[in-house]
Amino acid sequence: NRSYRSYSDLERDYVVWNVFAAPEFELEPKTWCYPVMGCAAYRGYFNADTAKKFSDRLIVDGYDTVVGGVSAYSTLGRFSDPILNTMMRWSDLELVSTMFHELAHQKLYIKGDSAFNESFATAVAEFGMQRWLSHKGESERLIARDDQSAVQQKMMVLVKSARKELTTLYAQDTKIELKRARKAEILNSLSIDAAQLISESETTLRNWLAAPLNNARLVSINLYEGRSNAFRAIMTSCDMDFSCFYARANEIAELRGEARAAALSALSD
Repeated sequence: NRSYRSYSDLERDYVVWNVFAAPEFELEPKTWCYPVMGCAAYRGYFNADTAKKFSDRLIVDGYDTVVGGVSAYSTLGRFSDPILNTMMRWSDLELVSTMFHELAHQKLYIKGDSAFNESFATAVAEFGMQRWLSHKGESERLIARDDQSAVQQKMMVLVKSARKELTTLYAQDTKIELKRARKAEILNSLSIDAAQLISESETTLRNWLAAPLNNARLVSINLYEGRSNAFRAIMTSCDMDFSCFYARANEIAELRGEARAAALSALSD
């Protein structure tokens, strides 16, 4: 299509700054609803200070929050999306990967299901990069990319384990002070394990610990990676054929919310 055939300089560091939020003792994201895209588990601002002020208000209301700059976006095929100055800080591999990710949203997008949309796009970018690097005959970069993907999957194992512990904790009828202390222990343990994994790997994940680990951060990570294993399983069953993969993904997309989530969970196990 006509996306990414033009360039635009926004004269700022990010397109928007997204605010993610989750209650202090829950791992379900707070959502906001918008025209066209439906409901999403984040709220975007064009100004970093405005995003920070909104985040601070949510903290007062009892939410964990995290604010993150967004360098790219998709208008879901309604307009010809440009390459932005905010995307040019990356390596060529990260730039191409992001283009695959954003174009995937044009291929398949479900209003109100951020976890499906972002995990699907993350998986498409992963498979797209494998195909692109293989086509270019860049075996060394392909191996490095696969190694990074393996580290990311190990990271998600750590995150999934921490989420399981926190879910159990939050369901307990325990004094808030004790629950808060145990929550801090679990998140600190995750931080230590993640730092160890990153230190042992040649990876671009070194900024992973730059933002605080809290419920909102775990929610944001889960949106982009939480269902990726399901889509990897679909691609494997399709013998790496994209037509088959998209057909299977569309079949799951047509299911209603709870049935869709259950189908993805079954594939992730």
